Amino acid sequence: VGIATCQIARACGLKVLGTAGTEEGMNMVLRNGAHQAFNHREANYIDKIKEYTGMEGVDIIIEMLSNINLATDLQLLSCAGRVMVVGCRGPVEINPRDTMSKESSIIGVSLFLATEEERHECATALLDGIEAGWLKPIVGSEYPLDKVVKAHEDIIHSSGARGKMVLLP
Repeated sequence: VGIATCQIARACGLKVLGTAGTEEGMNMVLRNGAHQAFNHREANYIDKIKEYTGMEGVDIIIEMLSNINLATDLQLLSCAGRVMVVGCRGPVEINPRDTMSKESSIIGVSLFLATEEERHECATALLDGIEAGWLKPIVGSEYPLDKVVKAHEDIIHSSGARGKMVLLP
C-alpha cells in the first residue's frame, strides 16, 4: 500500500514524503515516487519532517500502523490536514485537542463498503496506471503455495515490507 501510495500521489502531482525503517527501505521509497524519505526508527524523525515542511505540516498522511503512530501523525498535520487510516493492530489513544487545534480529520479507509461500481473504478485506475507505466507493483518474496506457513511466519516477523509477497502455485 505504501509504495503504491507514493507512486499514485506522485503521478497526481503531489509532493510526497515517505518513511521507512531502514536505509534500503528509504531508498525504495525514493525510487518509487517520494521526494524525500525519513527513517521512522530515528528518535528525531518527526522534527526532521517538520523542518522539511517549514513547520507547516503535511496535508495527508496514509497511516499503516495507527495504533503506534496516530497521536504523532496529528502533530505532523497541517491545518485541515487528514490522516487516512488503512492499518491498525490495536487500540489507539489520542488527545482530541490535537484534531481540534488544526481542524484536522481522521478517516478510516477500507474497501469493504465499496460498491461494485467503486471497486471497478479502482481496478480500472490501477490497471490504467500499470499500463501507462506510472504504477509499478514491486514483487518481494516469492513462496511456493506449499510453503504458505513459512511465508506467513516471515511476514509477521519481518522488519519491514520489501514489495508484495507472492504465493506461487
